[in-house]
Amino acid sequence: MTTLDRLPTALGRRFPRVAWGLAALRGWLLDERYPVAVDLVFALAVLALTSVAHGRDLHGHPWALVIEIALTGPLTFRRRAPLTVFGVIAGVAFVQWLTYQAMPADIAVLLALYTVAAHSSRRMTLLSYLVAELGVVLLVSNLRHVVTPVDPVEIWIRAAFMLSGATTAAAVLGLNVRARRAQLRALRERARELEHQRDQQAALAVAEERSRIAREMHDIVTHNLSVMVALADGAVYVNPISPEKATAAMRQSAETGRQAITDMRRFLGVLRADEPDALRHPQPGLGQLAALTAQVRAAGLPTELRLTGPAGAVSPGAQLTVYRLVQESLTNTLKHTAPGARAEVTVVCSPGSVSIEVRDDGRALRRPAGDPLGEPGHGLSGMRERVAAYGGGLSAGPLPQGGWRVTATLDLGPEDPGPEPAPAPAPAAEPAALPESEESPR
Repeated sequence: MTTLDRLPTALGRRFPRVAWGLAALRGWLLDERYPVAVDLVFALAVLALTSVAHGRDLHGHPWALVIEIALTGPLTFRRRAPLTVFGVIAGVAFVQWLTYQAMPADIAVLLALYTVAAHSSRRMTLLSYLVAELGVVLLVSNLRHVVTPVDPVEIWIRAAFMLSGATTAAAVLGLNVRARRAQLRALRERARELEHQRDQQAALAVAEERSRIAREMHDIVTHNLSVMVALADGAVYVNPISPEKATAAMRQSAETGRQAITDMRRFLGVLRADEPDALRHPQPGLGQLAALTAQVRAAGLPTELRLTGPAGAVSPGAQLTVYRLVQESLTNTLKHTAPGARAEVTVVCSPGSVSIEVRDDGRALRRPAGDPLGEPGHGLSGMRERVAAYGGGLSAGPLPQGGWRVTATLDLGPEDPGPEPAPAPAPAAEPAALPESEESPR
């Protein structure tokens, strides 16, 4: 921090108005938007100060004022063209030193050298520094005309040391200012990059959250509506023959609708912290698979559930994923198979993984054109995304003897070893897995 930086802080407590004025002056002097106007004021100030210091000689040599103007005037454009300004001032100073003695306006050479060091390359700074040192040699050589009782050699050494030190100080100060500005530019650029990365991460987080919400809404709405449609169709079909069964089907449809509302309130409770029913409706897990299969059986799809292994070792998030996978698979079976199909759900929990298998033996149902239930959806892609979040894999495809099979494995990571799960039923022939880019109506 420079002295000019410290002044507003040091004076701010005792003289707030003075500190404010210094801060405003500093901001205007360092303003890069009006370099010529600021440097013009600076050049006039230098001319006034050097003229006051050289007042007596100016009366005896009026043409010296012309030299002072020639030395300080180019400072008006020192930031616009630092090398050109330094060359002009150095040329005027060399002519002056060869024909006349030194004057206070020679400080313009140091100011121009500082500007070159602060705004130009190091090579140009070194070249300008050597030119300024050559001027020091010329200026010291003119001291031979000075009559003094002191040894001339000592005068030359002292003068050379002082002038060369001032020249070096001007160059070093300019280099330090340039390095500080470069550091500030790098910090600003880094801040912009970090802000851009933050915005990108926020956008990615929003997109991921939207995808998660879309998956949850798809699973909740599609499953419950599919069950309600199946129950309503069954009620219409059996109403002329058995009104009691039709009434039971409609009641089951109403119960399914209430369950959908509960699921929606549960999901909204996760998204909204002020939802009062969030704690009363926890997310579904392995314990709700039995109710899910019972709901599907009531919709007309006989379903058998086999759950083995230590379910308590599975985290709530993984249990929700298993529940959604089974729910989506049974929904697809309910929507896309002909009447008379049967489904089997097998969930095997182990200390480090969970395996899911959902299969049916029904043939594909050909729905009329325009039926929304027959259009392909995004169920398989959503299931793959859920499984990929746990580092697992999913395959889905038709069975050789007819029907459909979905298998998935969730990697739960290292866990404490638990009891060995009961062996799963021997799987039938492995179905051909669909490519990742292919979406099936199932």
